[in-house]
Amino acid sequence: MTFKVAIVGRPNVGKSTLFNRLVGKRLALVDDTPGVTRDRREGDARLGDIEFTVIDTAGLEEATDDSLEARMRRQTDRAVDEADVCLLLIDARAGATPLDKRFSQILRKSPTPVILVANKCEGGAGEAGRMEAHELGLGEPLALSAEHGEGLAGLYNALRPFADSISAAEAEQAVEDALANDLEEGFDPDTPYEPDLEAPLRIAVVGRPNVGKSTLINQLLGEDRMLTGPEAGITRDSIGVEWNWRSRRIKLFDTAGMRRRARVTAKLERLSVADTLRAVRFAEVVAIVLDATMPFERQDLHIADLVEQEGRGLMLVVNKWDLVEDPQEKLRELREELERLLPQIRGVPILTLSALTGRSVDKLMPEIEKVHTRWNARVSTARLNRWLEDTTSRHMPPAAKGRPINLKYISQVKSRPPTFAVFSSRADEVPTSYKRYMVNTLREAFDLPGVPIRLHMRKGKNPYAQKKRRND
Repeated sequence: MTFKVAIVGRPNVGKSTLFNRLVGKRLALVDDTPGVTRDRREGDARLGDIEFTVIDTAGLEEATDDSLEARMRRQTDRAVDEADVCLLLIDARAGATPLDKRFSQILRKSPTPVILVANKCEGGAGEAGRMEAHELGLGEPLALSAEHGEGLAGLYNALRPFADSISAAEAEQAVEDALANDLEEGFDPDTPYEPDLEAPLRIAVVGRPNVGKSTLINQLLGEDRMLTGPEAGITRDSIGVEWNWRSRRIKLFDTAGMRRRARVTAKLERLSVADTLRAVRFAEVVAIVLDATMPFERQDLHIADLVEQEGRGLMLVVNKWDLVEDPQEKLRELREELERLLPQIRGVPILTLSALTGRSVDKLMPEIEKVHTRWNARVSTARLNRWLEDTTSRHMPPAAKGRPINLKYISQVKSRPPTFAVFSSRADEVPTSYKRYMVNTLREAFDLPGVPIRLHMRKGKNPYAQKKRRND
């Protein structure tokens, strides 16, 4: 059990900088442009011996309609409601602005305790603005510099009471957990592989701008967790959300839309794309979302190729399917294009749905779980070598320099993604075309669609030659 701290304030006062400082990583995008953060982002933070969850929020704006700013404001309001304590940041060098005064009035009406923080006080700068902040009526302002790490001792002292208040509840929870562990019986280490339900399944949702990624995640969660709207490019940084699905922990990553590199010119968008790439590398399964009303573009193929290069499980999600006039014909065209344009990942699963209406969204997680299982697939050496014998008998490797190539044996060396090593005294002479043939037949023989397969040719002696061959 831990407590939650929400960081709020008007745009460009240093909320994301403080968030990164507390979590010890550059998770949130930071730029001089006001309004970089739009969705609320959570992270595990530590300050001395205090551990807590910190929430970075969008800059508070005066808006109550259905504009983008108003929707951002509602996301921040939810973060304040969920938090145990709220940090209201002001820019000490600018002093207490009318907008700071307006939002301090709103926060005083909230049941969530508020700690006033005067940021950008490095080297004594902003002292006049810090003293001016007393008129906000939220007590003594803490002098802080999130960028330089000054004043964190004062923040520690302010948060310490909230950590102490939950210590008794944590002790009770620890006792319950210990009793639950004692009740585990009948554990058999020789049972077949089962996914680790304690470790979260990490899923990244990627795609071009405005294809419905955030809407899809909101539909899965059953709440408006992500900021959505008709404007393209609302999501700017990768937001990770913890979720439980059928008693399994899930970590969903909503990412910024990825445009073609030639169209990405602004510094902020380059940062967003880099953040999306990090989310792909961190994920186990990547769901590429397509817009059914738009043609299959080269950028979609580029994203899929990137996922394959990173070795992640892959599936395609075709959103806005309720707007398609001839679904069967459209699906046939999609499959044909995939077979032609993505031969390196044959059989990628395709799911058609409507994130807005919720149609077929319930089928997404079972499909992702199947992809994850294949991504973790393990094939015994005996089965692999029977496959190798059958494959080479049907189609021998082409001769090199007038001499035949003898593939001696094969073994799986790792999973996540499935990786195999084929041994031969002339391994470096096996042509690329034959390697592709082997990968495709491996995929078909062991039911591995939608996951990258790594196949390496190695020179060496057969370590299984002197061992007794065992059946499955």
